[in-house]
Amino acid sequence: MAKRSTLFIRIVEAKNLPVKDITGSSDPYCIVRIDNEAIIRTATIWKTLSPFWGEEYNVHLPPSFHTVCFHVLDEDSLSRDDVIGKVSISKEALTAKPQGIDGWVNLTEIDPDEEVQGEIHLQISVQGDGDVPRALRCRVFEARDLAKKDRNGASDPFVRVRYNGKTHETAVVKKSCYPRWNESFEFELDELPNDTPLTVEVWDWDLVSKNDFLGKVLFNINRLQSERPEEGWFRLGPEKPKHSQYESTLGSLRLQLRLRDETVLPSSHYQPLVELLCQSVGTCFNGNWPDLMMLIDETTTAESRQEVATNLVKLFLGQGLVKEFLDVLFKLELDKTSEPNTLFRSNSLASKSMESFLKVAGMQYLHRLLAPTINRIFEEKKYVELDPNKVELKEAGCAGLHRTQTETDVIQQSAMHLQSYLTDLVHAIIQSASYCPVALCQAFCQLYQRVQERFPGKEYRAIQTIGNLDTLACCSKEPWMVPLQPVILQGITHLKDFITRLVSYEDEGDLGLQTRMSLQCGTMEKEGFLLLHRTKDKCMLMTSPFKKYYVTLGKGTLSYARTQHSKKSSFISLPKIRAVEKVEEKSFGSSNVMQIISSEDSGQMETLYLDCKSVNELNQWLSALRKACSRNTKTMNSYHPGVYKGDKWSCCHQKDKTDTGCDKTRHGVTLQEWYDPLDPDLESQLIYRHLLGVRIAMRDKYLEMTKADGGNGKVSVAGQEKLDGVARFFKVLLDLQDTHSAVEVAERSKNKNFLLELQT
Repeated sequence: MAKRSTLFIRIVEAKNLPVKDITGSSDPYCIVRIDNEAIIRTATIWKTLSPFWGEEYNVHLPPSFHTVCFHVLDEDSLSRDDVIGKVSISKEALTAKPQGIDGWVNLTEIDPDEEVQGEIHLQISVQGDGDVPRALRCRVFEARDLAKKDRNGASDPFVRVRYNGKTHETAVVKKSCYPRWNESFEFELDELPNDTPLTVEVWDWDLVSKNDFLGKVLFNINRLQSERPEEGWFRLGPEKPKHSQYESTLGSLRLQLRLRDETVLPSSHYQPLVELLCQSVGTCFNGNWPDLMMLIDETTTAESRQEVATNLVKLFLGQGLVKEFLDVLFKLELDKTSEPNTLFRSNSLASKSMESFLKVAGMQYLHRLLAPTINRIFEEKKYVELDPNKVELKEAGCAGLHRTQTETDVIQQSAMHLQSYLTDLVHAIIQSASYCPVALCQAFCQLYQRVQERFPGKEYRAIQTIGNLDTLACCSKEPWMVPLQPVILQGITHLKDFITRLVSYEDEGDLGLQTRMSLQCGTMEKEGFLLLHRTKDKCMLMTSPFKKYYVTLGKGTLSYARTQHSKKSSFISLPKIRAVEKVEEKSFGSSNVMQIISSEDSGQMETLYLDCKSVNELNQWLSALRKACSRNTKTMNSYHPGVYKGDKWSCCHQKDKTDTGCDKTRHGVTLQEWYDPLDPDLESQLIYRHLLGVRIAMRDKYLEMTKADGGNGKVSVAGQEKLDGVARFFKVLLDLQDTHSAVEVAERSKNKNFLLELQT
């Protein structure tokens, strides 16, 4: 049994943002943080106070997370980015709305005293018994992941412990976000009950200015048990939130959020349900008797259709029956379609499933296809604009010979650049027919055949309409697109040939096709240029230690080489990886560095540092590597977020290079990608939860369809088999429901006996 927490995030737009630039506008972007750990950065929308992002993410979270925050900032090229405001939403608020949060939320001011993070390791105990005077003892061991308050990228933390009017303080640990104190303090306890809490505060010491608040923990003394000390890591909290006078003037952010907490049972519990679903796509329709997949299609609402389609696609991919599953949906869709031009035009389960299948099976293919042209566009950074109403005129020429470009110059150059990009894209698409995934070719061919059976002589016209691109109508509405018309018309002809090649796929006699790039369920593949530095024994870190390598995460290894096509110069076996973690910013002057700690055959640990371009790329690599190493058994429980430089670790100042680490390793926050390895148990759980929610609607629909099918009261042998199958289906759902109920009761009992709330 496992607990899975998944957060769907859609950052839609913002409005009424304040002006931050001298141009009278702003260049806003958004940073998403989970418990103060940045995991997502949106694109920057230039010169607007009402940006639209429309970016969507699925994030796998540790069940222990507390808060998700959205920080809106204004990007500046020459100075530090301006902070506009934030939206903070607690886990409790997300849990209280299982249907999700969708709406506008006001941005609030970011108060430094509220921006706390980190944990502190404490032991709280009551000393003395009987005639011996009672005392309250607080032992302060260490803290980790504290906020960075000083310019050197660290803090100078100390702890202040207060109780019943008395205060004690620890020593100051210089330049560390992972300090160790190991100091104890005692307070006298009154005989009468005292509601005064024990307060443990962490501060950043400053020589000249006021000390900075780093967080605090409160304890209810009356809940302590005198016979047993309470020890553990406690999350630092902020001061009592203050009302912001700027709350109504910072604008607002529109968000869509939905938190899903799932209890995933062992595989054996889902096997009966999976078998029934597989049987429903592995058999043909018999007369008009309702089929299980037909019932799912009829009872799935528009709000849940996309999620259900994605879960079903992944489940049948894992079972090797995705072709049969799509074929059943094609038949259902065609039976409800009277004109070929309206095929797949509605948001049906068939259209959503095909969309999800294309993403799951074709995302790597799409990246390989488009990446060279997309990279070229970003590397060249050419200004492109054909609309005369939007053209920005800039100076061109050498120093002393500056001249302002004319509108005609800009449009001509833009048309030339766009023609070049479009030509490259069309050529890449045409060439990709030789390595299009087999699963996609099979699906296209199968759909083509089903359409041909349903609409004889019309299927080609339907495909032709999809790729026709009415260029004349387009140019009449947007005349500035005329320069691209020759390239588009030529591309249409090539694309029609490309589609014809895909739908003409044949299974037999095409052995080369079977060996080309295809969907491989359960493998992770990621590649790209990164800055890399690998530590060696007794090797000192240089000022600029990173060198550019092409890094490839394949099946079983992480390898890297100087260029994409050169022989891999070195590699790390994935089973030997012990931890994959972030590196604190002050170590290399970059906040986007990660470390891969692996063990060599000799048992010695070696660390590989990778410097990524952005927080998004950093978290994508973290996610991919953690997923690829999810089955590793010899993982580390702690690590150093800093580097060993000189004679000590930069994070905690420990001098032992082999020290186990000052911070706990994390395996939680990961970005979900379409090409992630399949998780059959999770997909089965998600499908079960959906079917359980619509079981009443499925039963009513089944009775309605059965009644309409036969009014004479007689049931054929095939019909009786269907009745038995539906009865078995509902029994499987109820059995799973009973199992989940028993698990939840056991968990509540376990928590009731174990947990003691210390924090007020």
